[in-house]
Amino acid sequence: MTHTQLIKSAEHWLRSRRCHIVLSEQTADSGEVPDVIGWRRDCHSVVIECKISRPDFFADRKKPVRQKPETGMGCERFYLTPHDLLKDSDLPDGWGLLELRKREIVMRVRANRSQRSLAGLMAEMELLLASLRRVEVRIEPQTITDFLKWTNRMAAYNGGRLPHGLERIAQQVAP
Repeated sequence: MTHTQLIKSAEHWLRSRRCHIVLSEQTADSGEVPDVIGWRRDCHSVVIECKISRPDFFADRKKPVRQKPETGMGCERFYLTPHDLLKDSDLPDGWGLLELRKREIVMRVRANRSQRSLAGLMAEMELLLASLRRVEVRIEPQTITDFLKWTNRMAAYNGGRLPHGLERIAQQVAP
């Protein structure tokens, strides 16, 4: 079992739990780099930290954000580990435990659902904004606003031409 395999499993699990935006191993100025974080439509966030060994888990507890959990991201916070790696008593207050058992994630301990503070929300916003900035840098000279418009995405998909029937509509809408 590798850390990368756990991350991929966590991403899939979050998507299956109605998280429509899922990011993994993204950095921002807040200092926290969650292995995986996902958001549902109601802005409810779920953080998953993936640990493949007990020493890795105990090293994680020394991070500044773990020392001050009120600054952390995630309405819900989980550790994801291979089966039987951690004891329930190892977990910080409020954290849940997910275990990977034969390619299936099983929730062994439920997380508290309302752990995120205002500081945590701001850290999440910094992470989302940093991620959007990375996207905008990759799509230059187009702006992210233009990139996200449906007609522009369709034109790019069709080799620079709008799909048949959209040319007239696009011309009528254009200034």
